[in-house]
Amino acid sequence: MSSVSVIIITKNEEHNIRECLSTVMWADEIVVVDAGSSDATVAKAKEFTEKVFVRPWEGYGAAKNFALSQITSDWILWLDADERVSDPLRDEIRHVLATKDQKAVAFSVPRKANFLGCWILHCGWYPGRVTRLFKRGSGRFTESRVHERLEIEGNEGELTSDLLHYTDPTLSHYFEKLNKYTSLAAEELVDERRSFHVSQITIRPLLTFIRMYFLKLGFLDGLPGFILCVLSSCYVFTKYAKLWEQRRGGSLAENKQ
Repeated sequence: MSSVSVIIITKNEEHNIRECLSTVMWADEIVVVDAGSSDATVAKAKEFTEKVFVRPWEGYGAAKNFALSQITSDWILWLDADERVSDPLRDEIRHVLATKDQKAVAFSVPRKANFLGCWILHCGWYPGRVTRLFKRGSGRFTESRVHERLEIEGNEGELTSDLLHYTDPTLSHYFEKLNKYTSLAAEELVDERRSFHVSQITIRPLLTFIRMYFLKLGFLDGLPGFILCVLSSCYVFTKYAKLWEQRRGGSLAENKQ
């Protein structure tokens, strides 16, 4: 069977890293790139691997591309610290990589999110496919400020078992992320020379709620689904409000990993 390296980037993930890495102990190699955690993240990561690198923060894509430069295996599985590889996904990965006539150079997986302690199966979040497994040398990460992408050269297949994502255990955690990511997203819009329009804070948030709650059946996820849809529309509102602030000469709060 082909060998597998797991790559993860971290910053103050002591509450997640041990649970995450314990689900990939079957991998041949684990590479952790840490952005200067002030908690016990690095110490806990070193319980699982010697390849823990502490580096100044240069962005998500840059950190992941550095991790790629450190791996030695045939295939790469990349994870976030708040994700867990389910046993069925582990078995499916091992089975696929044992197939000799494999033509795909990358595989997407369905990602199931746990929001406020509940699994979200609608709202447009599930199956929420993401490309996470790819052959060494076939992919590289873009270096956008936020929502970096993995660019693959070659055929891509699909796995069927879930990657588990424990995204927001509390509302406080969600709002911390919202502030950081909306600032990064607004900065990216400024870099792209995007203009501000009033419709971006009036119509777009409303359309986001309608799409998620009604068209994507978010109402079937009960109260957590309703909260998620409202907060997602709030995310859109905040991102474009920060674009407006920047365009009128304001300054976005500095964001660091």
